[in-house]
Amino acid sequence: MTLRVLTGITTTGTLHLGNYVGAVRRAIAASREAGAESYFFMADYHALIKCDEPGRIEASRLQIAATWLAAGLDTERVTFYRQSDIPEIPELTWLLTCVTSKGQMNRAHAYKGAVDANLAAGEDADAGITMGLYSYPILMAADILMFNAHRVPVGKDQAQHIEMARDVAQRFNHLFGDGQDFFVLPEASIDEEMELLPGLDGRKMSKSYDNVIPLFEGGAKGLREAIARIVTDSRLPGEPKEPEGSHLVQIYDAFASPAQRQAFREALRAGLAWGEAKQQLFELIDAEIGPMRTRYEALMAHPEQIEAVLMAGAAKARAQAAPLLQRLREAVGLRRFRPLAAPVQVATKTKSALPVFKQYREDDGQFYFKLNAADGELLLQSRGFAQGREAGQWVARLKREGTAALAEAPVERAAGLAAGALEQALDALAAAAAAE
Repeated sequence: MTLRVLTGITTTGTLHLGNYVGAVRRAIAASREAGAESYFFMADYHALIKCDEPGRIEASRLQIAATWLAAGLDTERVTFYRQSDIPEIPELTWLLTCVTSKGQMNRAHAYKGAVDANLAAGEDADAGITMGLYSYPILMAADILMFNAHRVPVGKDQAQHIEMARDVAQRFNHLFGDGQDFFVLPEASIDEEMELLPGLDGRKMSKSYDNVIPLFEGGAKGLREAIARIVTDSRLPGEPKEPEGSHLVQIYDAFASPAQRQAFREALRAGLAWGEAKQQLFELIDAEIGPMRTRYEALMAHPEQIEAVLMAGAAKARAQAAPLLQRLREAVGLRRFRPLAAPVQVATKTKSALPVFKQYREDDGQFYFKLNAADGELLLQSRGFAQGREAGQWVARLKREGTAALAEAPVERAAGLAAGALEQALDALAAAAAAE
């Protein structure tokens, strides 16, 4: 099976060394894996949520595209596009919005964080919060599901959104699939070792902290000057230095081989001066990004070449997106009118009398499921699971095996149930599954 990998970067600024290590380099490496089908895009619709400066967004799109191409992205091998060049994505966003619960959006980290900040400042809970911020996890789900990505490289702070995309995909498949699955369920890919690159002061590298090391901006001189500002302790040349816990060493590790890492640590413990250590760090990083910088500058001098690459990528992406979206439109009832061979009765959807499983995630971060009777009465409640897939596997087993799986299932019966009510409900589900 071909593994589809998708990733993107929001176009609101110039990329720094942390972006390169945490996203660009990982994404390009993934695109070279045997059997991988890769999609890379600039999330310029997402940029509109946090930036109202058109010039900044325009410049960022060009710089990010040039960075990816300069870093070695092979556009013959991958699909490389701007989000805004794929009109099927916002249409899919609306289809998914119509099956996504408000309660699920209330639990999104970005929205909850904005509400908490407002309340801490004595403001109205929703002050300054746009619908773009509130519902952007649905746009992110559309980005992923439009191309049925199996794997999405993200940081830990984005893992929740991959779970949301899975939940939305499952809900759409259940409501409109009629025996087929339109969407695969994506998995988050998190690089634990290189999750976050520290900045000059040891905090997460971020422009908001003014502690970044530029990737291409300012050339080799800018890189050297930034590295010189890395904060270190006051140990003098010749004094032993402890590498562990040093953010300079962490940055070095992001570019070094295992042998180089060991030698660097030994030199520091033997008294290597911090100034010399910074010079070695500069040489190590510049050896990797110096040739990229030259390609980047050539691309920035010819934006029309970048535009041609992106339009070719958009055509490739739309060739896949358009057929899927047409199937989804048919599934939800947005169909073309066709000549009728005979008068037709208006069909009404008959609600199933079967009990219904519901899966959800609580504020404690755990995943749960419950079983309700057709009239809404609670029949059973699960315990919490660390992964959504665990809850889904138990739901599938209970549907398939009915009462036979009940003894092993991590669930509790609802209080006050009539004798046999739960068993009858589970066996009805199992019978329905067997008849499909």
